[in-house]
Amino acid sequence: MADKKTALVISAHAADFVWRCGGAIALHQEKGYEVTVACLSFGERGESAKLWKQEGMTLERVKAARKEEAENAAAALGVNDIRFLDLGDYPLKLDEEAKFRMVDIIREVQPKWMMSHSKWDPYNTDHMYTTQFALECRMIAQAWGHNPGQKVLGAPQLYLFEPHQTEQMEWKPNVFLDITPVWDKKRAAIECMQGQEHLWNFYTNVAENRGNHFRRNSGGQAGGRDCRYAEGFQAIFPQTVDELA
Repeated sequence: MADKKTALVISAHAADFVWRCGGAIALHQEKGYEVTVACLSFGERGESAKLWKQEGMTLERVKAARKEEAENAAAALGVNDIRFLDLGDYPLKLDEEAKFRMVDIIREVQPKWMMSHSKWDPYNTDHMYTTQFALECRMIAQAWGHNPGQKVLGAPQLYLFEPHQTEQMEWKPNVFLDITPVWDKKRAAIECMQGQEHLWNFYTNVAENRGNHFRRNSGGQAGGRDCRYAEGFQAIFPQTVDELA
């Protein structure tokens, strides 16, 4: 259908979409969007320390565990579709073949908006390479000369979700999204990520802090309404409006 609302989240590792934009996913699914999550990696090497500490652990067992966790989290959020590209991690292998695979997904989904990581992340370069990858794939998906005959992409906004160590990442939010109505779904998804239990309360605190920032900035835009939990995003491209708010 021409009026179908879709969105695409490009997540470096299998858990990133949960911590950083799980609320946005759940909220938009409830609003009638079909949200697709593309996980470039399972995070099997660099983000699965708890699993690797178990005796006799293997790479394939870690991948399987991470995949199951991500699928359970996606179900908790109501994700329409989750894809696993299995491109490795630490480092990600983002070659031309990987780009063309992602371009095919972007053109298939035709997202109204996209999300990925911060532009800069010296603590985890997989993250910032993913954002550069997302920008390049978005560009290629817009090109009429790439696989002529396919439907080209329009110009969806790319939102950068909050990194783990925000102050070090040159990331500055200019959008706050109230996720209070779907917080229970996000918390349930967070608790699916058994391999990174140490982050559960951390990202609860992040959501509470962003809820405070929402309240502090909502006077002229949201009527001063309350907000307990929020997510912050940095929009890459300008918005075009007919009236300033």
